[in-house]
Amino acid sequence: MISDIDKTTSLHLNNEVQFLCFTLDGDLDSQLYAMNVFKIREIIYYDGEFTETAGENDGIMLGFLTVRGESIPLVDMKRWLYYSSADPKRDLRPYSITSKKSLVVICNFSNYTVGLKILGVKRIIQKNWSEVSMGSDYGLEGEGKVTATTKYDDGCVIQILDVERMITDAFPMLDNFSDLKLQPIESIDSDKIVLLAEDSKSVAKSLQKIIEKLDLKYFTFPNGKMLLDYLFSEGAIQNVGAIITDLEMPMVSGFEVLKRVKESPQTRHIPVIINSSMSSDSNKQMAQTLHADGFITKSNPIEIEELLKSFLENIK
Repeated sequence: MISDIDKTTSLHLNNEVQFLCFTLDGDLDSQLYAMNVFKIREIIYYDGEFTETAGENDGIMLGFLTVRGESIPLVDMKRWLYYSSADPKRDLRPYSITSKKSLVVICNFSNYTVGLKILGVKRIIQKNWSEVSMGSDYGLEGEGKVTATTKYDDGCVIQILDVERMITDAFPMLDNFSDLKLQPIESIDSDKIVLLAEDSKSVAKSLQKIIEKLDLKYFTFPNGKMLLDYLFSEGAIQNVGAIITDLEMPMVSGFEVLKRVKESPQTRHIPVIINSSMSSDSNKQMAQTLHADGFITKSNPIEIEELLKSFLENIK
């Protein structure tokens, strides 16, 4: 079903996206969830043994599975929905997905490979980003785990999950935004404003930490449409020094932001940096074709500092 995801790169040119719709429980009217197919490597039924992690196994992580010799951490997506950062030691076993065989979505993003245990797959749907709303529109934000929503064929709401937030919750040791990781970066001498477009609240906060460490002014937007609305408002362009945008966002995607900025004579001079966990060669090539000025694999502080320094320090 997902044999060649890279072919869907052309969807970005039309501000479109494909989502895998799936369920986490067996009720007939169970909630539908979704994630961008660009993050999916494959979907498998796994009936082999799991290597459990040392210590307690009542959290988000179930252990490790082995796929063609590769050891991959496995997360129970239903357990994650009930996880709270305010109570990280909570026993999540009562919320586990139970099935005879484990249906696992193998994902690649932010330079990591992880398996996500789900219950069932509905199908892949294709949407224009204008048909995707911010999660708050339906009041379904549950600790920031839902970044956006859209509608299924029958009109029911599909909740699009924040898998970057899931990675942070499941693997806190991989956090790129500790004081230790930010220590090497230094302030940049510029009074220009950096515009940030990011629908994941956890990633947006991390980006803000980096920009604050660089002593730069910034505005953050939860989607590409709001960033573009601000950019093209009266008097804004002359104050903007650079744009950092995610790729997958409700209403207007990052590629659409890139296209519009570079197509306009008034804004084509503004550097646009793509900041995405979807760092496949096809995405990088598409960004280059659309004249992106940089491509960062999900908020790498050193890369952001180097790019912004090269763009901003000579602009007054």
